[in-house]
Amino acid sequence: MPNERVGFVGLGIMGEPMAGNLLKAGFSLTVWNRTPSKADALVAEGAALASNPATVAAASDIVISCVSDSPDVEAVALGTDGILEGARAGTIYIDCSTISPAVARTIAERFRAKGVGMLDAPISGGDIGAKAGTLAIMVGGDVADFERCTPVLEAMGKTIVHVGPSGSGQVVKLCNQIAGGLNLMA
Repeated sequence: MPNERVGFVGLGIMGEPMAGNLLKAGFSLTVWNRTPSKADALVAEGAALASNPATVAAASDIVISCVSDSPDVEAVALGTDGILEGARAGTIYIDCSTISPAVARTIAERFRAKGVGMLDAPISGGDIGAKAGTLAIMVGGDVADFERCTPVLEAMGKTIVHVGPSGSGQVVKLCNQIAGGLNLMA
């Protein structure tokens, strides 16, 4: 059984199967979602349900979020009862949402000031890839944090690439989306 305790915030179309793959890989998992009933299946499989993102962070060594957009990431990461509030020095926060690179860098700076690592790790592969554990994950942030989190990322994805410092994962994801859009237009 892996020794990192993992937390997961955001159990939507992508997050719920990603969290399920962490359980299947043997990670101890604590979860939270705005709609608590979305955690029922994971709790039935052995996950613990937290009352807010801060309590997820307090119970975890590595915390992952997968939510809709920049304002939602800021709320779960930096808001009242947010991940930063519950995180200890040495914790690593991984955000798998697709957000602004500037917001990713700002959040990383706030976490670093508390001694908490942060990786921006947007995902590609849709709900099919999330269910199969075959997502592509583009990761920005500290190399040592990336290396520590690689076993966690490997439980959710197949193609996992460290692409540079904080914000770089979001830049690569944006370029990927632009290239895909141009390809469709061609």
